[in-house]
Amino acid sequence: MRIHIATDHAGLEFSTQLQHHLAAQGHDVVDHGPVEYDPLDDYPAFCIRAAQAVVRDQAAGVETLGVVFGGSGNGEQIAANKVRGVRAALVWNLATAELAREHNDANVIAIGARQHTFDEAVSFIDRFIATPFSGEERHARRIAQLAAYETDGTLAPDPRA
Repeated sequence: MRIHIATDHAGLEFSTQLQHHLAAQGHDVVDHGPVEYDPLDDYPAFCIRAAQAVVRDQAAGVETLGVVFGGSGNGEQIAANKVRGVRAALVWNLATAELAREHNDANVIAIGARQHTFDEAVSFIDRFIATPFSGEERHARRIAQLAAYETDGTLAPDPRA
């Protein structure tokens, strides 16, 4: 599987270790993050490029996921979710990693590199990669609603109306 990753300065050391870990598992790792430490660099461009690459590869039929991370993971998730076709989930434990794929068919996860040990974060990433989307109708229906809104602003009828 191809894994696109991105970070800013907060996750640079983590990124190097993660690339080695994923490559050792046989994944094709593409790094969109910085090449050197700069405490003033900004995560949006790195994370958006990784998210764009995930969408582009998936559209081409390449089995692909993305991982973005920084200090908290929050800004990185927000940045990735600006890309049409991305469903990025903030992950903080094994259950959220699994549910991101199983229920939401997330194609990108965000992790706070300063919030977890390397081993914890890797366990979340490995679980995310290993978990398939359930394909259950209720989950597929909800994802389709998100895609419709993202594409043309369509919302399901308001049940309170």
